[in-house]
Amino acid sequence: MIVKKLRAAATALLLGTAVIAAGGILSATPAEAAVRAAVGKPLQAALQAAAAGNYSAAMAQVRQAESVGGLTAEEQRVISQTRQYIEVKSGGAVGVSDATGARAKFDADYRAGRFRETINDEDLLRKYGALDGASMTIIAQAYYRLGDYQGCVGYTSRHSVGTEMLELQARCAYETHDDSLMRQAAEQLVAASGTPEHWNQLLNLADRSKGLSDPQTLDIYRLKYLTGTMIKADDYMTLTQLLLAAHLPSEAVAVMNKGVQARLLVDQRAQRLLALAKQSQASDLASLSRTAAAAARAPAGDDLIKLGQDYTGMGRYGDAIAAIQNGIRKGVNDPDAAQVALAQAYYGAGQKAAALSALSKSTRTPNGQLVARLWSLYMRQH
Repeated sequence: MIVKKLRAAATALLLGTAVIAAGGILSATPAEAAVRAAVGKPLQAALQAAAAGNYSAAMAQVRQAESVGGLTAEEQRVISQTRQYIEVKSGGAVGVSDATGARAKFDADYRAGRFRETINDEDLLRKYGALDGASMTIIAQAYYRLGDYQGCVGYTSRHSVGTEMLELQARCAYETHDDSLMRQAAEQLVAASGTPEHWNQLLNLADRSKGLSDPQTLDIYRLKYLTGTMIKADDYMTLTQLLLAAHLPSEAVAVMNKGVQARLLVDQRAQRLLALAKQSQASDLASLSRTAAAAARAPAGDDLIKLGQDYTGMGRYGDAIAAIQNGIRKGVNDPDAAQVALAQAYYGAGQKAAALSALSKSTRTPNGQLVARLWSLYMRQH
C-alpha cells in the first residue's frame, strides 16, 4: 500500500509538467505558441499521433520539427516538451532522452508488472539523475513482488532511505528467516518513529531471542508496558507474575492497578492476582529494613541489586541507585542485568545521561546488549 501511494505520487509528478505543456501546445496555434508553421505543424501532428497511440509516428513528426533550420529558443522548448509528452504517454516505449522519460518508463514497467525490468531501470534513472528515495523503495518492492527475497534483503540493506524501505527490509528478512536482520530493521524503525506498532514488532522479536534470562524477559515485558503495546489482560497478568516471581511486589501492584484502570482486569482471576500482589507488597514493606540489613551484610552484591530494584518499584530512586551501586561494587552474578537495573533507577530519578551511561556498560552477553539497546531506545525517546 505504501508503494502504491509512492508510485501514484511519482506518476503525478512526472506527468504533471509534461502533460500541461503538451495541452498548451495542442490548444495553441503556431503563432500563439511563438513557433513557425514548419515547426508547429509537425508538432501538432505528433500530438495527434500520440493521442491515437501511434508513438513511432509521433516521434517521427518530432524529428521532422527538429530538422527545421534555425530553431529559436522557444521552438526548441516546445519541441522538448512535445518529446517529453510522447515519452511519458508511451511509458518510454519510444526511447528515453531525459529524466522525465526515464521516470515514465520506470513507472510504466512497474504498473505493467515488469518487475525485473523495473529493477533494471535503476541504471536508467541514475543516468539521468532521476534516482531518488521513492524510486529506490519501488525497486525494493519490485524485488519483493518477484519473490526475490534475497535480492530484496541485499537491496534494502544497501539503500536504507526511510521507514518504507526499512519495513520492506523487515518483510523480506522474515521471508528469508533472518531473525537478526528483522530485529535490526525493527530497531531502526523504532529509532526513526517510535510508534506502538513498531515497538510491538521489535519487542515480540526480542522476546523470541534464544537464551533469555528471567530478568531479561521481565525487562522486555516492562518495555511492552511502558510503550503501550500491552493491550490484553493476559499481558498485564504475565508481567505481574514475572514481577512477583522476582520479589518486586510494589511494581506488580502498580501494573495491576494500571490494568484495572484500563478496564482489562475485571474477572475473578485478575482480582485474585491483585489481592496476592497487595499481600506480597504488605509483607515486603513490613520486612524491608531487615531485608536491607541482610543485603548489606551479604558478601556478594546480588541481594543489593534486588533491593535496589524493589526501591525503584516503590519510586525510591535515590535509595535504589545507592543500593545497586553498592551491589555492583561487591560483585554480582549478572553484571549486565545490574547495569540495566541501575539505568532504570537513574532514569526514574530523572538522570537520563547517567542511565544511558549505565546501559552502555551492559556488554557481557549478546542478550544483555540486546536488552540494553531496547532500554536505550526507549529512554532516548522519552
